[in-house]
Amino acid sequence: MRRLIPVLVLAATCAATALPAAAASFDCRKARAADEKAICAHRDLNDQDVRMDQLYGITRHLVPMGGRGAIMDDQRVWLKARARCGANQACLRRSYDDRIRQLNTVMDRVYRQGPF
Repeated sequence: MRRLIPVLVLAATCAATALPAAAASFDCRKARAADEKAICAHRDLNDQDVRMDQLYGITRHLVPMGGRGAIMDDQRVWLKARARCGANQACLRRSYDDRIRQLNTVMDRVYRQGPF
């Protein structure tokens, strides 16, 4: 586990530096839906989106093959639920908080299965 954490930090740092500071995990120039427009318009939502996207990417690559499909399915379900928030910032924040918590739970399970 001690060796995995620096790798994760490095991966997250590289991903963050590859993106412009104000970029969401999707192209804001192509945002059409109310939830996407709200994420692009509000820095805190944008930051949550980037954080969730990085955690999702890391998690998806760390879990065994059998778990990846479930994580990807959960992500699609979550994206549909997030869309139902529309431009409601409080709803979007709660949605991101819930998804980040879910992904952190998956990461905790991966850590417990160590050693790395």
